[in-house]
Formats: sequence, C-alpha cells, structure tokens
Amino acid sequence: MTTTFVWQAKNKQGVDQAGEIEAANKDVVVAMLRRQGLSGIKAKKKPVEIHLFPEKVVEKDISIFFRQLATMINAGLPLVQCFELAERGSEKKAMTKLLRDVRQSLEGGNPLGETMRKFPNEFDRLTCALIEAGEQGGILDSILLRLCAYKEKALSLKAKIKSAMVYPIAILVVSFIVTSILMIFVIPIFAEMFADFGAELPAPTQIAMAISDIFVEFWYVVLFAPILLVMAIKALYKTPKGHYQLDKLLLALPVMGDVLRKASVARFCRTFSTLSAAGVPILEALDTVAETSGNVVIEEVILTSKDSISQGQTLTAPLEASKIFPVMVTQMISIGE
Repeated sequence: MTTTFVWQAKNKQGVDQAGEIEAANKDVVVAMLRRQGLSGIKAKKKPVEIHLFPEKVVEKDISIFFRQLATMINAGLPLVQCFELAERGSEKKAMTKLLRDVRQSLEGGNPLGETMRKFPNEFDRLTCALIEAGEQGGILDSILLRLCAYKEKALSLKAKIKSAMVYPIAILVVSFIVTSILMIFVIPIFAEMFADFGAELPAPTQIAMAISDIFVEFWYVVLFAPILLVMAIKALYKTPKGHYQLDKLLLALPVMGDVLRKASVARFCRTFSTLSAAGVPILEALDTVAETSGNVVIEEVILTSKDSISQGQTLTAPLEASKIFPVMVTQMISIGE
C-alpha cells in the first residue's frame, strides 16, 4: 500500500524544488529523489484533507486534457513528458492526482490504453478502446482529437436532454405541491360548507373529499411518498430484472420515452461510427457500444445484433425487429453493410 508524501529538495544547480510522490515509506521517497540527482531531501506524509464536497474529474476535464495531449504529441513530445507538463498545469487537485497516477504507470512501462483501464471512473471503455487502437496504429494524436469531438458532442447532447426534461419535471413537482395544498387545506373548508347545507353531493365531489380526508389524516405519508418512491426505484435499479423493466418503462413513456430513445439511438450511431473509423474490430466495437448505450433494453438489442453478425447474418435485422431504432437509421445501416 502506498502513501502520498510531500517533499522538498535542491537540484544540481541548487534550485529549490518541491512536489508530491506516492511510495511505500519515506526511505523509498528519499531513494527515488536521489536517483533523480536531488539533494537536501525533506519528506513527510501528506496531511489528510477532509472535504465535504470532494472534487471529481468530470467529462469536460478529460476532454480538455485530451485536446492538450493531442497538441503535445503532434509537436513530438514524449508521452511521459506530456503528462508531466499537463500535471504541472492542472489547477484541479483530483485531475492532478489522476495525471500523476497515469504518468507513474507509464514510467513503469505500461501502455496508455492499459493504464487507463485501471481508472474506470475517469476513462470509460470507449475511451480505452480508442486509445488502444490509436497506439497500435500510431495515430494517437488524431484519435485523441476524435475523442474530444465525440465527448464535446456527448456533453452537448446531455445538456439538451436535461434542458428538455426540466419542463415536464417542473410541471410534475408543481402539480404535486398544488394538489397537496388543495387536498389538505382548501377542500376541507368546502367540505364543512357543504355539510352545513345538508344536501347530497355528486359522486365526483364525494370522491374528492374522501381523497382529501386521506391527505389530511396521512399527510406524513404524502410528504415522504416521493422520497420513498425514489428509494424504491434505486433499489429496483440494483436488480437486473428491475433495471430492465424500469428502462423498458422509461422508453414507453409518452414524452420522456421518445427523448430518451432518440438520445440512445444518437449515442449508438456516434459511438459506433467513432470506433469503426478508428479501426476497432466490429464485434469489439459493438461490445463497447452496448456498454455505453445507457439503457439495458437497447444494450440487449445491440448484443443481439453482435450475435447476429458472429453467426454470419446482418447487423440490421435485430435492430429492425426491436422497433426501437427508427426506420431511417436501420435503412442507412443496411446501406452501409
């Protein structure tokens, strides 16, 4: 198990230097720094920092770094030096640590694609597959630029989906609040007025009053119902069967389902195109596309298409049979085949 140490030392010219390094103990740190020609070494364990909201490396950080990396590789800089420069220029601690960890793995002789697979939270399967293809083909700089374009489009699409979902979600929340206020505070007042009249009320009015009584008597259930619903959905998502049924339900919803379906199809086309253009074998590409589809129903359809190809049949037939992919998309894929 390694620990992070902070160190200070002087180089051969007597210039002060400082930094952080991960090692098993202080003696290892001193030995590593001496091999680099440093003297007057002082090292101590880095204090533990407690953050209520710890920094995370997000897609935008990765996209910006890939563009910088492509520029440096294109300029002829060695890969390890590229990571050293990016590490020094990073202002985000989480990103700096990630770059340092990757650099140390590269210094150990590991390929970049293999190294990135050790950090699945930061580098998804698509990224690793493309990087490996770029390393094998000697076109890492162009692959990185292609990845940047892919990630930027993905972020743009995600922002558009969130924007499209804001209105219906806001309507649902406001409707729930207004209905609760009516049932708990307004309808009981009308109920007292109607009771004084002594007249027989229509069935719809009686039903509304009965529902109001439930809201008044079990207000705490109504208050916590949305929270319990979210917890139940999360619990269902953790089971394979529940995850499948919920994803199927999402695709069947009137407005939201259509948005999610189109987003998943767009992601499929963009990801598959990017992998194919990079020279990734089609079966491996479909595995990666399925994993990054974002919906297990669509993932199952893509894996069925993969099986179809491995058996010598077409990619298009399972996509058409699913009724998820638009006719235009399946026709264009068929033309491509």
